[in-house]
Amino acid sequence: MEIQRENRNIHDNQRRQLAAKYELKHKLFKAFLRDPDLPTEAREQMQLKLAKLPRNSSFTRIRNRCIFTGRSRGVYQLFRMSRIVFRELASRGALNGIKKASW
Repeated sequence: MEIQRENRNIHDNQRRQLAAKYELKHKLFKAFLRDPDLPTEAREQMQLKLAKLPRNSSFTRIRNRCIFTGRSRGVYQLFRMSRIVFRELASRGALNGIKKASW
């Protein structure tokens, strides 16, 4: 179970690195595709170049994951941890400045 969790985070990190590497090319090809003044042949060439980029280089393939458990749902983006881990750490007092609300 521990290895699967690490693999998920490793794969997600690799996707983030690929997306950062190809971000400029991706945006350039998209800009050419959206330009209505270009001839259709040029736009088709840009479409082919965009399709040849690695799939994992797209930002839509990136998923926010908990750094402790690898959970993909219910992740607080600010803390990069799932709601379950966040609640447990907060109740233990392991997070500075966070305390349970009581009124």
